[in-house]
Amino acid sequence: MRQNNYNDMNIKDSIKLHIKDSIKELYQDEIPDNLVQISKTRKEFEGDYTLSVFPLVKRIGKSPEQISADLGDSLTNSLDIVEKVNTVKGFLNIKLKSSVWLEQLLSNIKNSNFGCSAPTGKRFMVEFSSPNTNKPLHLGHIRNNLLGWSVSQILEACGHEVIKVNLVNDRGIHICKSMIAWQKFGNGETPAGSQKKGDHLVGDYYVRFDKEYKSQIKELVAQGMEQAEAEAKAPIFLEARELLRKWEAKDDETIRLWKTMNDWVYAGFDETYNKLGVSFNKIYYESNTWVLGKKLIEEGLSKGIFFKKEDGSVWIDLTEDGLDQKLLLRSDGTSVYITQDIGTAEQRFSEYRFDKLIYVVGNEQNYHFQVLKLILSKLGYGWANEIYHLSYGMVELPQGKMKSREGTVVDADDLIATMIDTARELSNELGKLNDATPAEADNIVKMIGLGALKYFILKVDPKKTMLFDPKESIDFNGNTASFIQYTYARIKSVLRKNGDIPFEEVKSATPDAKESELIKIIEKFPETVELAGENFSPALIANYIFDLSKEYNQFYHDYPIIKEENPANKAMRLALSFQVAAVIRKGMSLLGIDVPEKM
Repeated sequence: MRQNNYNDMNIKDSIKLHIKDSIKELYQDEIPDNLVQISKTRKEFEGDYTLSVFPLVKRIGKSPEQISADLGDSLTNSLDIVEKVNTVKGFLNIKLKSSVWLEQLLSNIKNSNFGCSAPTGKRFMVEFSSPNTNKPLHLGHIRNNLLGWSVSQILEACGHEVIKVNLVNDRGIHICKSMIAWQKFGNGETPAGSQKKGDHLVGDYYVRFDKEYKSQIKELVAQGMEQAEAEAKAPIFLEARELLRKWEAKDDETIRLWKTMNDWVYAGFDETYNKLGVSFNKIYYESNTWVLGKKLIEEGLSKGIFFKKEDGSVWIDLTEDGLDQKLLLRSDGTSVYITQDIGTAEQRFSEYRFDKLIYVVGNEQNYHFQVLKLILSKLGYGWANEIYHLSYGMVELPQGKMKSREGTVVDADDLIATMIDTARELSNELGKLNDATPAEADNIVKMIGLGALKYFILKVDPKKTMLFDPKESIDFNGNTASFIQYTYARIKSVLRKNGDIPFEEVKSATPDAKESELIKIIEKFPETVELAGENFSPALIANYIFDLSKEYNQFYHDYPIIKEENPANKAMRLALSFQVAAVIRKGMSLLGIDVPEKM
């Protein structure tokens, strides 16, 4: 019987290799890899892996039944890891011996990089956060930051080099709105003097601008002006436009105020990023990149890629590409968002020569990124095809959508504090902190509160709009971080009570169907990470970890571990618990979530 080196490769690859060898031996044919299609066996059938025979029929020239019989005999007679096979309508189901799963468990435990791929040599750049310096971070930003951070961690686990970048939108009319409001109504107020975080203070003046703007529009309409004209001619709006013009003209006084207020905001952002556990390899600023963007647009204009209208504004005509005309520069020469995005993208490729540039941006910008890719392609940048927009759905609340300018957003800092307070109250109520010191309790409730927030957001497919309800996110029995964290702490408690695991005795155990199934779920971790990387979807890992935790809790309920009398079975169950904990910890770390040693 052939001794297959399945410990040196995953089981699926081992079976695939044997099938290719068998086809060569049986039919004298070197079959290509893409025709040997193996997947996990569906739950309603007996088996672990399934070979689809249909792709082989035309190549080999025999019936599906004959090929299945030939390969089935070869597998059961020649491959020592196979217990038995069965055929269902052209699908060959392969059931492996329980000893295979036991050896896989021990092999995975020894592999400190279990779940991580070898270096690919590819460089991925992930842009996320991208806040405006006219308001603090809110719940929508939290989803962006958590997605960007988690996707970056997953891509690193997949073997890629990852450059995490942030583009701060620190210029433009929206910034000038906060500046004008502060000039008119601020009376010299500062973060230190007001005891407010700087981003909160500046955000208050953005809201104040909108309040004054609406009041002026209402007054102009009452005087007989049309709504659209009133919106364009409201005095405070015209002042903001003039301030933008001064900024682009590098007016000294305007630049000084702009720098001061932005510095207030950056200090506030850093505090929030630290709470979320988010950081960047490089931060770009729109105030630096818009100039390069304007230069590239002027070059494109001279080449006939863009065109100028009578009012002096610059556009691109994308009607032949199924889109419309897109504004690139206003008639007064000021830039728009896409201006700086063009400049930033070119600068990034020059600096990092990335293989993939991923923008983590909400789905309301889908059109924007279609246009960006087209413009960069028309400018001659071949790497434009490697731009990917990770488009995610908006976060809504039970009471509806958020609006920054109206001050109805859920502030990120307030939400984080609320989550931690809720975690403390619930943990005390359930007695989860009874054995913890005050310092341990503080650490645990931060893990629970932040974990609940992160998991609740990341377990949802990024493309979907989601409803965030803080009350649902902390539940020790549902699909939540709290349930997973408690499972991890439970396992660590079991392991502490037992001491060292006698791994040598594990080899003498015989796992039953339930124990084998748990090992099989562990075995799915590397491919889950790989799939999450291919789809840029932390949700795949979040829900995998929940399923693993749920399965382990059922195992824990049904099987004695420390009190198991058979030494080999006890050792196996301890080893199984050890590896489940390791996978939970690794999987949760890819989501940016910590797990407590006790709870």
